[in-house]
Amino acid sequence: MKEARPDSPLMCSEFWSGWFDHWGRKHETRDAGTMVSGLKDMLDRNISFSLYMAHGGTTFGHWGGANCPSYSAMCSSYDYDAPISEAGWATPKYYKLREMLMQYADSAQVIPDVPQACPLIEIPAIRFEETARLFENLPEPKETEEVKPMEDFDQGWGTILYRTTLPEIKEGTVLLMDEVHDWAQVYADGKLLGRLDRRRSENSLTLPALKAGTQLDILVEAMGRVNFDYAIHDRKGITDKVELLTEESSRELKGWQVYSFPTDAAFAARKDFRKGDKEEGPAYYRASFELKETGDVFLDMQTWGKGMVWVNGKAIGRFWEIGPQQTLYMPGCWLKKGKNEIVVLDLLGPDKAEIKGLKQPILDMLRSEEPLTHRKEGENLSLKGERPVAAGELAAGNGWQEVKFSRPVKGSYFCLEALSAQDGKETASIAELYLLDENGKTLSRQNWRIDYADSESTSWGNFTADKVYDLQESTYWSTARGAGYPHSLVIDLKGEYTVSGFRYLPRAEENAPGAIKSYKVYVKDRPFVK
Repeated sequence: MKEARPDSPLMCSEFWSGWFDHWGRKHETRDAGTMVSGLKDMLDRNISFSLYMAHGGTTFGHWGGANCPSYSAMCSSYDYDAPISEAGWATPKYYKLREMLMQYADSAQVIPDVPQACPLIEIPAIRFEETARLFENLPEPKETEEVKPMEDFDQGWGTILYRTTLPEIKEGTVLLMDEVHDWAQVYADGKLLGRLDRRRSENSLTLPALKAGTQLDILVEAMGRVNFDYAIHDRKGITDKVELLTEESSRELKGWQVYSFPTDAAFAARKDFRKGDKEEGPAYYRASFELKETGDVFLDMQTWGKGMVWVNGKAIGRFWEIGPQQTLYMPGCWLKKGKNEIVVLDLLGPDKAEIKGLKQPILDMLRSEEPLTHRKEGENLSLKGERPVAAGELAAGNGWQEVKFSRPVKGSYFCLEALSAQDGKETASIAELYLLDENGKTLSRQNWRIDYADSESTSWGNFTADKVYDLQESTYWSTARGAGYPHSLVIDLKGEYTVSGFRYLPRAEENAPGAIKSYKVYVKDRPFVK
């Protein structure tokens, strides 16, 4: 900026105090000392800033967003590890920030005291004794010959059910859903056949033998919408078509009934609730509870599967057993002295149909079946015998760098081997990485997947290798402390492409910590890791 407009004032419009959480990924934090030192550095150089976020919050209902690539939906909690928490508490990070800012205050300025936190309450276990099975409480269907996305049925959020009948199915036939946005359960005559998760690029199931006339149900939950870049046109439900694939042929399924399950509280409450405390599969649950006093509280969802909660007609947010978020923030202003009502939609089914109210949130309990990092136990990358397509040294310092190969090469897998660091230390970091096609244009990263990373730091932050293509220049891949060079990163491009070079962005901090110096690049048409 100073080079382009030397007389203009400087402003950091989004200085990140933390980061938001994604379902199935480690809870995000940012060290308070790192944040404060960055702000102090700007103040000492007369640079203005806006803190994002100063105050964490909550994405109530189904309003949470998503990142892409790769697709990853955000949790309901937007606590963000901000200086002021989701519930409005002044955190240790806040006091560290306040102490530093006080050094720059006018000596005559009166600094107010930190306000007290809102009152907190606990709620004894609320036991649910009324249930309504989703498949027994269907709304009126809409007819369509071909599958269409949720928006075509005037539905923006929630869950949608696609129903048709099957011809005779031979064992081994593949059911292809192009594309499932975002999480689906597939049933044949009411029996669950499997689940599909967009986060893993899952869109097909291998079917057992089924008789002609079998009822096929595909229940799809819309998760967060991508709200930037190429994937912003993020239609929900099934976006294109459903096909049956055999070795000999393909057949598109048609003649659908479609049932919409929106997210408003009145719709959730209009169900035929019956006595019962637990159902297998998708169902609504209802209970009431009495309060003598109101206050902020965190609803403990640890025994539930996946779904959404309404309290007194307010959509509190989503829950998902995989975490890291296991509680939902309930503002005390939405509770009442006396009788309160709570309704839960659980698409998986709970282990135990009860909810307690806690005084502390649980935001860092990950129960995902997926590994946090991209290297299997005992897995090692061997590049022996591989011929690099490029080798050299990158320049020191911040900012984008571009490397062109001596000739374009075709391949489906890209490997960057970092041999040394600019600062001579052991850590390697990359903020963003693009590959160039034969015309020097950047290749789409929409479907990329990390096939291997020798080291990823998850102990002092969430610095996994997929950060190199998340379109966020301030997030980055960083190797773990104690893991020395060389460092290797392998990307599955999900298709064969012509690659003529790459663009590399080191970390944005001063002196670009972890910047790579010497490197080798490999491109091939099959996996590097066997």
